[in-house]
Amino acid sequence: MIEVYVDGASAGNPGPSGAGIFIKLSNGEVERYSIPLGIMTNHEAEYHAFIKALKICVEKDYLSASFRTDSQLIDRAVEKRYVKKTVYNDLLQQALELMDQFELFFMKWIPSSQNKTADELARKAVQLN
Repeated sequence: MIEVYVDGASAGNPGPSGAGIFIKLSNGEVERYSIPLGIMTNHEAEYHAFIKALKICVEKDYLSASFRTDSQLIDRAVEKRYVKKTVYNDLLQQALELMDQFELFFMKWIPSSQNKTADELARKAVQLN
């Protein structure tokens, strides 16, 4: 099983945003992604980072994964498969459709201190906008 660390960042709210994705493969190799997202809010950046990570895993056939996020918003939405704010409903539905393609999927909330690599990649992506 692989570990996927995701983070979204914005310089402003809304502002230039980026996704950081750090993947630890079971053979010890790692993959790093810094993906510019354009102008959006921090919460939107978190969702888009998660969706990008899901897409990467599906495309690469990494279908047994443990995802880690420091976003309580994402963690709760995934756990409940529900969002209170309808503005995030379409993003959650995209994520759920991708998640349902996994053979084994776990989501775990972690403190920011344990998500530093994904955070650095997300901040780098903000600069790439």
